[in-house]
Amino acid sequence: MPKLKTKASAKKRFKMTATGKVKVAGAGKQHGMIKRSRKFIRNARGTMVLCDADAKIVKKYMPYHR
Repeated sequence: MPKLKTKASAKKRFKMTATGKVKVAGAGKQHGMIKRSRKFIRNARGTMVLCDADAKIVKKYMPYHR
């Protein structure tokens, strides 16, 4: 059986936790902070864990990071 390739875009954007969940940075913080509310900026700080439905899709892109 040939080796499966990992999607390069996925390995740059996502990290796996020790329990197999998918960690991702908060979205929407690259530019345009003036129009965003302070609450949005505060809540998007750091990393968060993806929901199970989205994590299932990401895990297909990263076959050897389970």
